[in-house]
Amino acid sequence: MNWTAIKAIYLFEMARFFRTLAQSLISPVLSTSLYFVVFGAAIGSRIQEIEGVSYGAFIVPGLIMLSVITQAISNASFGIYFPKFIGTIYELLSAPVNFLEIVAGYVGAAATKALFIGVIILITAFFFVDVQIAHPLAMVAFLLLTCLSFALLGFIIGIWAGNFEQLQLVPLLVVTPLVFLGGSFYSISMLPPVWQTISYFNPVVYLISGFRWAFFGTSDVPIALSLVAIAGFTSLCLLVIGWIFKTGWRIRQ
Repeated sequence: MNWTAIKAIYLFEMARFFRTLAQSLISPVLSTSLYFVVFGAAIGSRIQEIEGVSYGAFIVPGLIMLSVITQAISNASFGIYFPKFIGTIYELLSAPVNFLEIVAGYVGAAATKALFIGVIILITAFFFVDVQIAHPLAMVAFLLLTCLSFALLGFIIGIWAGNFEQLQLVPLLVVTPLVFLGGSFYSISMLPPVWQTISYFNPVVYLISGFRWAFFGTSDVPIALSLVAIAGFTSLCLLVIGWIFKTGWRIRQ
């Protein structure tokens, strides 16, 4: 394993993040504050508790997942797409670096950025509601796995995208709706039976449910099923990335 190459790619991507640190911090803090004002005040006044948890606290895991998933995808997709766009990807491919080291550098940086944003949002939440974390180790594990898995998905999107419009297509039209419909701001048990069944086909449900269990000890699906779902999703992304580098799909075109 060429650790020097991984470090170079990782530090280069992190430097781009820290150049816009104020924007990276202010945006999620403002967004989270607005969500608490709108959902916590407007809806929270009508829904006092869900499964014994105050509504303001109940939406915290969903807010964190929403931001983490979005940030992981956007950072990883832009990180690998930009070298393709300006042509420097060929210098990287011709260097003595294998695809695992390339993926580790770009995905590792994107996952770190998403994790950083997730922590900032969690800290912000403490100023609005009283949040108790029942299983802190499980919370950290779910957060890390989510950052990693969706950074891998973002890497795939960045390879697939042929222009900047396509780069935003999947996150806006697919991922964001899945997150909003995945129980971010409500419990699946509150839905009619038909919609509950439909929701179980949404993979994001298992991520948010498992993450919420780490906070409050309650979940819409068994915790083991959540772990299997995220492990399967991560494995699938790794297989797709391995196939991309093996065939050169969308890289050498």
